Amino acid sequence: MRSIIFANYIARDTRRLGATMDVEQSNVRFLNNLVLNLWDCGGQDAFMETFFTSQKDVLFSNVEVLIFVFDVQSSDVQKDNEKYQSCIETGIMKYSPGAMIFCLVHKMDLIPKAQREMLFLKRKEELEHLSKPLKISCYATSIWDETLYNAWSRIMSLLIPNVGQLKLKLKKFADHINADEVLLFEKATFLVVAHHMRKEHNDANRFEKISNIIKQFKLSCNKMQSFFRSIEVRNSSFAAYIELFTANMYIMVVMSDPQVCSAAVQLNINNAKRYFKDTDQSGTM
Repeated sequence: MRSIIFANYIARDTRRLGATMDVEQSNVRFLNNLVLNLWDCGGQDAFMETFFTSQKDVLFSNVEVLIFVFDVQSSDVQKDNEKYQSCIETGIMKYSPGAMIFCLVHKMDLIPKAQREMLFLKRKEELEHLSKPLKISCYATSIWDETLYNAWSRIMSLLIPNVGQLKLKLKKFADHINADEVLLFEKATFLVVAHHMRKEHNDANRFEKISNIIKQFKLSCNKMQSFFRSIEVRNSSFAAYIELFTANMYIMVVMSDPQVCSAAVQLNINNAKRYFKDTDQSGTM
């Protein structure tokens, strides 16, 4: 999961990665100065026990977000629940009661499709009960489809303090140029930051699919020692423009008006850059 979201791996390439043998800590920089601290403690029970018993104040003080990942095929669900409940009751509630909590029920692709929804709803109900009185958000995820991007895009949008301003400006921009849709993607991860839609679309997961396609295209560019800056896709029904928009974001503009030429769209995007520049800021966590 970490390699796909933050290291530009595609799903099939993760087969080459070994299991986490130690505790891996890394800092990921998002929009401008928003920093996410990642601690990968997979299988490190001794480390987790030490932190939970003797260094809770170090681990849980000033936490803005807790993202807890559950293996849907875990052999010891009860133990997983106990660890999670310990994080909530003796960590988050004591040191950071205002933190946002996200639970990812991961590796859902290993469950037969007919059973996935029922199993996820059951786990969600259990986790909500264990988290009381705190509120949580739960997502079913897999590296093999768009659900992982869907979950992390929603998490990212909640982490950005000025996302409301971004959405309002996207709406004004889309209305001004008569675009069907306008989206902002985070530059490094290509997660969806914000979007505005003026024309209904029947694929609710299209943004995450686009993210996956563009990331794979960026990887191909990197192999050719090229830098991905912009791309235009056009057919008889629509035209889509993806371009580097600010220092930290790409923009995607979708137009269905065949009379609008590419040069006009490019001019509008360039003129809008300074309008969005002051909202390309964030905090740290």
